[in-house]
Amino acid sequence: MISNTMQEQVKNSSVIRAMFEEGKRLAGIHGVENVFDFSLGNPNVEPPKEVKNAILEVINTGNSMGIHGYMNNSGYEDVRAAIAKSINDKFSTAFTQNNIIMTVGAAGGLNVIFKTLLNPGDEVITFAPFFGEYRNYVKNFGGELVIITPNTINFQPNLEEFKEKITPRTKAVIINSPNNPTGVIYSEATIIKLSEILNEKQKEFGTDIYLVSDEPYRELAYDNAEVPYLSKYYENTIIGYSFSKSLSLPGERIGYLVIPDQVADYEDIISAANIANRILGFVNAPSLFQRVVAKCLDAKVDIATYNRNRELLYKGLSSYGYQCIKPEGAFYMFVKTPIENDVEFCNLAKQKNILLVPGTVFGCPGYVRIAYCVAYYKIEKALPGFKALIEDVK
Repeated sequence: MISNTMQEQVKNSSVIRAMFEEGKRLAGIHGVENVFDFSLGNPNVEPPKEVKNAILEVINTGNSMGIHGYMNNSGYEDVRAAIAKSINDKFSTAFTQNNIIMTVGAAGGLNVIFKTLLNPGDEVITFAPFFGEYRNYVKNFGGELVIITPNTINFQPNLEEFKEKITPRTKAVIINSPNNPTGVIYSEATIIKLSEILNEKQKEFGTDIYLVSDEPYRELAYDNAEVPYLSKYYENTIIGYSFSKSLSLPGERIGYLVIPDQVADYEDIISAANIANRILGFVNAPSLFQRVVAKCLDAKVDIATYNRNRELLYKGLSSYGYQCIKPEGAFYMFVKTPIENDVEFCNLAKQKNILLVPGTVFGCPGYVRIAYCVAYYKIEKALPGFKALIEDVK
């Protein structure tokens, strides 16, 4: 017998992963070139050349035990110092290696910080639409996810409802910008107002509320859009970062947490996060790729490829009558379904070998997410199917 918790999680297993597996099944029947899988946010842009060069340099010049052995649970000191300096240079912050914990991707980092912060029954607020795994990350540690209903006008956070739903049990707020699934960047005005609300509520309830910023898409911003660095706006900010998208390394599971000195109970939190990193079974972030990313902090993937896909998909879908906000970042497009039931629409799309993820997964029914991190020709070949699909349901 598996646990009751896992029985529920198996029942509600990731729709995104299920669609990805369905894509592989359909490809076996119809051929890969005839299946248009927009389900998984798996980068299709090659890692920058600096990554391969760094891997070879580390392996060929490093001491093997120094490459593959254990280190401090926080990660290598020199790697953390290099990351702190890189952040400081970009955002005029003042971090040191003591503010950085290397993690097994952003997902590992979020689990570490929720393990550190949450008691059973504590509330974590997030804004719909949101990355569906937040439900599991919070539930892992007995927390309760409180969902703010979506603002479908521009997909900036619904701050009026947010203010109403903060309670004395609110321990954390998690945001994700550029956002998965909408591609929207939360504006500086939004961040300032959100910070004001949190400061007001901390004073009202006499509690500390931590703002957890999930930032795997920070570098994927188009048209020179600015992504605010949240620790500059709100003192109790903790940042989770991943190199999965910025360097196209999702399978390597490498990222970090930033825990600033000004965070309430900093010493306790940094100590507890180190222990959480160990006892959750991560022990430490992958040693080889700690060394690799430290040499690639100024490297970037070529987002022109994603931008070309974005333009083609947005223009095509808009011309057919689909409604959506043009993404400012990441590599997702969040499209209003021409019928009310988004799950049914995804099933209809699947009949045309188009795989989409229903907005219900992200707490926003009536929409679908399209991951356009695919080959350009896939979008070209899929567009007639999208056109036929909307014509079928009109």
